[in-house]
Amino acid sequence: MIRDITIGQYYPAQSLVHRLDPRVKIICTLIFLVSLFVQNSLLGYAVATIFLMIVIKASQVPLKFMLKGLKAIVILLLFTVVMNLFLTKGGETLVHFWIFTITEQGLRVSVFMAIRLIYLIVGSSLMTLTTTPNSLTDGIESVLKPLNKINVPVHEIAMMMSIALRFIPILLEETDKIMKAQIARGADLESGNIIQKTKAMVPILVPLFVSAFRRANDLAMAMEARCYCGGEGRTKMKPLIYEKRDYLAYTFSIFYLVVVIIVGHFIPFKVWIF
Repeated sequence: MIRDITIGQYYPAQSLVHRLDPRVKIICTLIFLVSLFVQNSLLGYAVATIFLMIVIKASQVPLKFMLKGLKAIVILLLFTVVMNLFLTKGGETLVHFWIFTITEQGLRVSVFMAIRLIYLIVGSSLMTLTTTPNSLTDGIESVLKPLNKINVPVHEIAMMMSIALRFIPILLEETDKIMKAQIARGADLESGNIIQKTKAMVPILVPLFVSAFRRANDLAMAMEARCYCGGEGRTKMKPLIYEKRDYLAYTFSIFYLVVVIIVGHFIPFKVWIF
């Protein structure tokens, strides 16, 4: 399960998506996420699926690698689907057993919510998989730059987000090493009830926290030794410059959003309760 988490990782390739400006990928990802919530129809999600498949194909990131990251949210996905399935009321009753009731509206909302969560994770992961941490930091800082006028520390926020994303794969690798080391020493991490499993996690969490604090301290000392003092007056070794492909990406994303809104709201299409 630890190896299945892909958020924060970078997949090196020479694709068109990799060469896009990080600001374009951030804004286009936001447009895609907005498109998942501004419509609620099968045709709208079909258009979103086609758009997502085209972008994944253009990114040269294997689809299996993208889907592997969904294993980490299976529990959250199932919990969300079950809660919406049984707690949402409306429409005709489909199943009624004891205190559990499944209605047409509950089934519809749970299915659409599952699709939204899956596409949200895949779309967000695609941005981090095709953007290096340094480029992502520059992109976030540039997108949030107007907030500097109201004294928001944009550079510091972007730096913290970049460090957090960079630390995710490092801590996951560290966790995997600690778990293997504890298993080699005879630790049993699988059997027992939930209380016993929780106690078995203590020998993993303690060295993990120690390692995380040590890495954070080393990073702070390295930044201080290099006289790091925030973003005021700092220049970029690789300044962000829009190119023709970036404007085409903006146009393609806006066109997709318009199509999703039109299809999702103005084209009548219904299959059963969906």
